[in-house]
Amino acid sequence: MVVSVALVAYFELANANFVTPANVQTLSQFVAAPVIIACGEIMLLICREIDLSVGQVFALAPFLMENINDVGVPEPLAIVAALAACALIGLTIGLITIGLRVPSFITTLGMLFLITGLTLTISRGYPANTAGGPLLTGIMGEWAYSEIIWALVIVAIMHVVLRHTRWGLHTVAIGGNIIAAAEAGIAINRIKVGNFVLTSTLGGLTGLLEAFRVGSIDPLAGGSNIMFLGVASGVIGGTAIAGGAGTIIGGLVGGIMLGILQDGFTLQGINAFTFDIVIGAAILIAMVANIHLARLRGGGPA
Repeated sequence: MVVSVALVAYFELANANFVTPANVQTLSQFVAAPVIIACGEIMLLICREIDLSVGQVFALAPFLMENINDVGVPEPLAIVAALAACALIGLTIGLITIGLRVPSFITTLGMLFLITGLTLTISRGYPANTAGGPLLTGIMGEWAYSEIIWALVIVAIMHVVLRHTRWGLHTVAIGGNIIAAAEAGIAINRIKVGNFVLTSTLGGLTGLLEAFRVGSIDPLAGGSNIMFLGVASGVIGGTAIAGGAGTIIGGLVGGIMLGILQDGFTLQGINAFTFDIVIGAAILIAMVANIHLARLRGGGPA
């Protein structure tokens, strides 16, 4: 958080338009989507898994909603049906990964291409407008700060789940020592599959929120970029790639930091490619720090 405050101070000194109502609204939109994605990815990373396909679920969900709505299903029910389909994708990933013992990196990489092809097939490669009445679109994302409110509510819920429920404690136990967790009677497979379902569902919800905010849906939206921003938010916020440690609040802080950088670079007119360099460097630094901290906690050689 100290780094985020320092970045705000720097960008405000560099550009007087940084801390203005209009830009704060823009900043909130940069932060919201990666933070929601991070909530799911953090749960998976803690139990030593990852989902590379969540960015494609992000793109698929709005087209599922629109196609279901087009056959006469009311839009609120179409949203629920689209989220249910996203949950089914997560369930499929979890069953393949756990049931067939395929590394989640491979499972979700394959699912990434499968969902991309499915989205392009459904959309025929063309964007579409988002339907819906004023109340629904306002709640889902059209109002200026609705998406960041969704993000903060989800962060609060997931923080409670991770820190104060059996599900969260078991997730941490699995990542910390899977053998000890099994001996303690923890349902390892159920927890991991459930976290895959959670991540895909949150990815779909984020895609829907973005679609309502923008007012249109794009088959090329999301993708690996939003997925990596979500993972980066978690890792920069202190989630250990090796599993067993991480916090949802840390993911929020990491997402805020990345959002500040992205928005600040945009105002400064700095090339977008530079932002990718910063993300890569930040992930590497965070990973090295995580590894050394884990060694220090374990009393091993640094």
